[in-house]
Amino acid sequence: MPLVVQKYGGSSVSDAEAIQRVARRIVETKRAGNDVVVAVSAMGDTTDDLLDLANAVTDDPAPREMDILLTAGERISMALLAMAIRHLGVGAQAFTGPQAGVITTEHHGRARIIDVAPGRLQKAVSDGDVAIVAGFQGLHPETQDVTTLGRGGSDTTAVALAAALEADVCEIYTDVDGVFTADPRIVPSARKLDRISYEEMLDLAASGAKVLMPRCVEYARRFEVPIHVRSSFSGLEGTWVTGAVEGEDMEDPIIAGVAHDRSEAKITVIGVPDVPGSAARLFEAVATADVNIDMIVQNVSATVTGVTDISFTLPADTVPRATAAIEADHAGIGYAELSTDDAIGKLSLVGAGMRSNSGVSAKFFTALRDAGINIEMITTSDIRISVVTRAEKLDEAVRAVHSAFDLDSKDGEAVVYGGTGR
Repeated sequence: MPLVVQKYGGSSVSDAEAIQRVARRIVETKRAGNDVVVAVSAMGDTTDDLLDLANAVTDDPAPREMDILLTAGERISMALLAMAIRHLGVGAQAFTGPQAGVITTEHHGRARIIDVAPGRLQKAVSDGDVAIVAGFQGLHPETQDVTTLGRGGSDTTAVALAAALEADVCEIYTDVDGVFTADPRIVPSARKLDRISYEEMLDLAASGAKVLMPRCVEYARRFEVPIHVRSSFSGLEGTWVTGAVEGEDMEDPIIAGVAHDRSEAKITVIGVPDVPGSAARLFEAVATADVNIDMIVQNVSATVTGVTDISFTLPADTVPRATAAIEADHAGIGYAELSTDDAIGKLSLVGAGMRSNSGVSAKFFTALRDAGINIEMITTSDIRISVVTRAEKLDEAVRAVHSAFDLDSKDGEAVVYGGTGR
């Protein structure tokens, strides 16, 4: 029998009615002749509510105990969903991440999956049951502690299960009908893509598109797991994320889509000595704080002063760690001043067709100019152009670029069923 792994996000299991609707879809998939394994997120805003509770108790919650707390949300969802499926006359067994054999690194709150031992899931499926797995969580084998996978962890869980079980497909259910050329909340005329390559999807996800998380796409590309992004609120065909097929174009358009990100901030280190090793010293300090850096710009130094300014972007919630690390090595780096800016937005244009088509950059920057959008930083790859602008101008910039590349749908406005995009 074909094996299908499905993943349902928080908006898909937000309440009892939603859970019953998801249960009916799973039962339909099972009765259509498939074996089914399901990864599920916490209901609605449960994770945020648990975070608020922890912060109400203490301003410095221990990472280990925080992971124990947060995994409760997915456990509630898996148990209720298994009950709902059984009520419909189909066998179902619920498993926590550790029970499902998800083995992770020890980093609480941001663990990575290193292996999956799916023996119990295989036994459940062979017995004719649907296996329901709590997403977002696993177990570190040495400490035997529960860990969480961080943002997008349930997507990654689903793809990892699909890879370990050699599933035919991993279906990621969200509250939109697939992957669109832009966020349909910002661009209602965004067009749904029928197919997209792992490479393009990875760049869109890394640039802020929230329908899939980068780690999920990375895992799928590594193990060649086909992903079908669909809505749990409709029966429409979604978007297939796969490797490029030789001799076949994934999409006719040059551009796959426009992504945006409001979650980053900018740090500018002013008056850095323009001598060999200064940048290395600066970014070594940032690395000690375990901070991921996105875009970097260094100004040309003035000959008279012999100093330069270096700006870089990073996740906004890591700014305190990064600034503390830089300030701790103030004397070694030798900078004059440090400034931060959290009112920025990142806009990215992604498309594999950029490699072989000229004029993309010119059209991109012309669209921003005509919309009156000022650019603060620029970075490029062979399939992506990203810029930083003011946060309040970001929505306008997205719409301007989307229209400039004729990405608007002719079929009317996109539907967002649950309102969150997850």
